Amino acid sequence: MKFLDQAKIFIKSGDGGNGCVAFRREKFIEFGGPDGGVGGRGGDVFVEAVPNLNTLIDFRYQQHFKAPKGRDGSGDNRSGKSGASLVIKVPVGTQILDDDRETLIADMTRTGQRIRLAKGGDGGFGNAHYKSSTNQAPRRADPGWPGEELWVWLRLKLIADAGLVGLPNAGKSTLLAAVTRARPKIADYPFTTLHPNLGVVHMDKREFVIADIPGLIEGAHEGAGLGTRFLGHVERCAVLLHMVDATQDDFVDAYRVVREELDAHGHGLADKSEIVALSKIDALPQEEVADRVTALADAIGKPVMAFSAVSGAHLPEVLRQMGEHVDAARQARDEEAARADNAAAQDVVWDDGEGGDDDDGAGDTPTWAP
Repeated sequence: MKFLDQAKIFIKSGDGGNGCVAFRREKFIEFGGPDGGVGGRGGDVFVEAVPNLNTLIDFRYQQHFKAPKGRDGSGDNRSGKSGASLVIKVPVGTQILDDDRETLIADMTRTGQRIRLAKGGDGGFGNAHYKSSTNQAPRRADPGWPGEELWVWLRLKLIADAGLVGLPNAGKSTLLAAVTRARPKIADYPFTTLHPNLGVVHMDKREFVIADIPGLIEGAHEGAGLGTRFLGHVERCAVLLHMVDATQDDFVDAYRVVREELDAHGHGLADKSEIVALSKIDALPQEEVADRVTALADAIGKPVMAFSAVSGAHLPEVLRQMGEHVDAARQARDEEAARADNAAAQDVVWDDGEGGDDDDGAGDTPTWAP
């Protein structure tokens, strides 16, 4: 399946049905009066996040989505049938942006999350609505209200717990294939990875998702190479594993190049937890690996790990450290959700209908405080 992480679509909710002008005509009833019904309401357009999608490729072949209109009213005070709602299914992690590609309309981060993007038009009134003591035979009926229409951009940001970053050929795809069941393309030339890949790591009774994105080169934030287009897929990660090829001559500069591109991209990537690790240590003597780890740690002022995805040397230690960061991020997220739930519960005001709050909750009705 081809990977597509951006798409532009047009949506339109259904128009409301027209009202009806009709009069009751029935034997033995002298004064029938108006009985034109109301038009049906147009269908809404919803967007729903579903778990079984991981690309926006479906929107390459269909860019226009229109909900059905409501049916017209008819005589005998019969209202028109409302149009069915249209549900557009997107992968979890999809952002919905306005046509300017900057205004965020919604962020679909949870499975089953659903929002209404366009409201259907209301149906027009029939002439029965306008009858009164002074207007007993109205001949007025309103047309249905038009639905809403707009262009929106869909931008997919993969939901992953950890992200792999580094220069091309740093060994990111090799690591992904070694610790997960993903099978990315692996070759001895740069830019083997052309789109993000996901894999699930199972270790120490924990599991987490890692994302492998195409390698960055100097000037990526200005569009060099594949640019920073795919960096959005690691914006939601709890930790970044910054892989540096230990066989490179200037491995310190290799780290700084990628780090500068992360800082230039922004969106919080510079503040994320980072694990720096030298890869491909199976290709070097142990003494040289130790010297390079020390040199890189002194140059960047951070601890540096070393591993080999091919031989598996020190790989479990790297995965455990990634898992610890993921666990901490999940715990913080759960605590934040609990605080939000508690705050929402405290907004409930008990009212016994007698203008006072007796604090006992008995016979009271909950109302939401403004």
